[in-house]
Amino acid sequence: MPKIKTKAAAKKRFTLTGTGKIKRHHAYHSHILTKKSIKRKRNLAYSAIVEPNMERTVKQMLGQC
Repeated sequence: MPKIKTKAAAKKRFTLTGTGKIKRHHAYHSHILTKKSIKRKRNLAYSAIVEPNMERTVKQMLGQC
């Protein structure tokens, strides 16, 4: 069996934590920030965990499965 290639786009967007969860960044934090509230921008700045129903798909893209 050949090795499974990692998707380059997924490699740039996701990181694995020590416990096996997948970290991601929030969208909508790159431009047009003047109309967004400070609270909204602050919450978008923090990273999030990928939802359980998407974990398998993302791990396949990262070559983990």
